[in-house]
Amino acid sequence: MATSRWWRYLGSAKNLAGCLGGLAGLGLYFAGAAGPYWPVVVAGLYGAGALIAPPEKVRLVIDDTVAETSRLRTDLDGLVARVPAHRLPAPAVERFEETTAMLRDVLERDDLLSLSPDALYEVSRAIRTDLPTSLESYLNLPRWYGARHGGDAAKELTTQLDLIADSVSRTAGEVYASEERRMRDHTRYLRDRDAEPPPV
Repeated sequence: MATSRWWRYLGSAKNLAGCLGGLAGLGLYFAGAAGPYWPVVVAGLYGAGALIAPPEKVRLVIDDTVAETSRLRTDLDGLVARVPAHRLPAPAVERFEETTAMLRDVLERDDLLSLSPDALYEVSRAIRTDLPTSLESYLNLPRWYGARHGGDAAKELTTQLDLIADSVSRTAGEVYASEERRMRDHTRYLRDRDAEPPPV
């Protein structure tokens, strides 16, 4: 434990600033300005550099967004591979494909998802809970039941997939809203820049 703290300190900003101070002290010694007490000057400048250096940032929250989005992409691919699309009604297939395409697009932007834990949670819930539950419930109906009541079950599945798609669409809109704001800010900057008079 003490060894790991020592290694962390060696690479810290405080140690680097202290080393710069110590080098300045050696420079004073070689310039003849430190006198016989040069070790004290070097140590003092090291200590001063270490003291004025900014403290290390405390990081207690682990940002695992990149790894989590990678796992979610794997889960989504696995879900798509396991769903027998030929057993789903055509409207459900269309909505399922639309939803998975939106999810894939959002998962490519882990930089934006890292800024919105709520959006990452919604994406995870859609992939790991909502879609599998709806599809599994429909696909587990016996074939004879589907033949007699297939229309009702198909409508129910399509309704559920519509609701999931709407939820994913809202989440994607929230994720991309920051990017859209950045675009608007850049447009405003370009307009303001062109409106400024040229320097004399």
